[in-house]
Amino acid sequence: MEASWGSVNAERGWYVSAQQPEEAEAEELSPLLSNELHRQRSPGVSFGLSVFNLMNAVMGSGILGLAFIMANTGILGFSFLLLTVALLASYSVHLLLSMCIQTAVTSYEDLGLFAFGLPGKVVVAGTIIIQNIGAMSSYLLIIKTEFPAAIAEFLTGDYSRYWYLDGQTLLIIICVGIVFPLALLPKIGFLGYTSSLSFFFMMFFALVVIIKKWSIPCPLTLNYIEKCFQISNATDDCKPKLFHFSKESAYALPTMAFSFLCHTSILPIYCELQSPSKKRMQNVTNTAIALSFLIYFISALFGYLTFYDKVESELLKGYSKYLPHDVVVMTVKLCILFAVLLTVPLIHFPARKAVMMMFFSNFPFSWIRHFLITLALNIIIVLLAIYVPDIRNVFGVVGASTSTCLIFIFPGLFYLKLSREDFLSWKKFGFPLLLTHVRVCSGAISAHSHCNLCLLGSSNSSASASQVAGITGACHHTQLIFGHSQTWPPMWLQVSQSQSIRYPTTRTLFFCL
Repeated sequence: MEASWGSVNAERGWYVSAQQPEEAEAEELSPLLSNELHRQRSPGVSFGLSVFNLMNAVMGSGILGLAFIMANTGILGFSFLLLTVALLASYSVHLLLSMCIQTAVTSYEDLGLFAFGLPGKVVVAGTIIIQNIGAMSSYLLIIKTEFPAAIAEFLTGDYSRYWYLDGQTLLIIICVGIVFPLALLPKIGFLGYTSSLSFFFMMFFALVVIIKKWSIPCPLTLNYIEKCFQISNATDDCKPKLFHFSKESAYALPTMAFSFLCHTSILPIYCELQSPSKKRMQNVTNTAIALSFLIYFISALFGYLTFYDKVESELLKGYSKYLPHDVVVMTVKLCILFAVLLTVPLIHFPARKAVMMMFFSNFPFSWIRHFLITLALNIIIVLLAIYVPDIRNVFGVVGASTSTCLIFIFPGLFYLKLSREDFLSWKKFGFPLLLTHVRVCSGAISAHSHCNLCLLGSSNSSASASQVAGITGACHHTQLIFGHSQTWPPMWLQVSQSQSIRYPTTRTLFFCL
């Protein structure tokens, strides 16, 4: 018997006819899960807790580098770029949700399977695993390096021999006592309360950045006597720049893209949402991204207006340098560290799910398997955090490659492959628009890092993402396979409405690994 459209075993066909308006409206309000699954599931997670969970997935230590990015792009330039990336992130979530409704699948990995078969599933799952392991290890690296220093600032005297000032000891204790128990929770909705706590920590950070704008004089000085006689801020060093372009400006978009990465958590949150529908989940996404954008912009703006061109690549280092024993600054450091810490269990959930989808998709749920995979992932990220010497290497790999795939490329490809819209409709042209944006971003990076980047080319083209200044800094090789055409548009896009359309096959799926 022929498999249904909603089954992952169904023939991956195409519907060229456009949707009718009433069909589109029904799709907006239709639930992701079937009625049978609705009856079996729990009441679900509230709208507010879902927003907190998604915001916790969005926001992380990337907030510390945005003031540095503003210093290298200018206030207006930064605002435009940040808004652009936020809108594109929201739009790519819209594409994901649309494909989930249409195909009746409930995971990012199954979308890859439905669109491109087993290779698509493996590529998506592998990208999620690399992305989330990189993010978790980088967060733990921050804990290992910054937590002892934050504690030491509250102490007087020589406490260097004590165990609670040893980064590795603290990291192991925190992972065993906090990260691992929270990561063991079977549902992502259980983390809503810890995510709300993380959100208030970020709010406190933004508030402190605003207040401390008037506590540090300009021009900056480390001499207290000079600071007391500082009369005015009106110098050339203290004038904000609306637009600024330098070699570091090209590194802004990868950092921003990583700062809005939440796509691996979208579908798990969607599945547990109370009264789930595409419209309701899109509202959750838009609310979370809007609040994240607001906190990002405020902290970056006032961080930049505090230090101007002297802003550090990690904002808190500047406050430690000029306000070494300020109790409020020391407290906000701990708050940021705890916020980062509470993000780790949340992004652990999609990583564990990707491992299960890749290797155990045909097996029933087992607590033993659940426990062992969680334990294995925790051991891996702890080892990476202990033995990777520089956080920039981790952020460089993650921000410059996998986050670009998960935010911009995969949702666009899935929509292009699976959508029932007319192939030449404006909605499907949104995909080339997203891809063009990524191409411009990566091309700017490669121009400043002398990497030979080619996002659209032959199947032998190799793409190198450059060093990302400040908090990102590794050159990671990304091979993009996009058919055999060396020109844009590819041959399979060069059609007219009267011609039969050749749709992309599995070979058109590029690999970001």
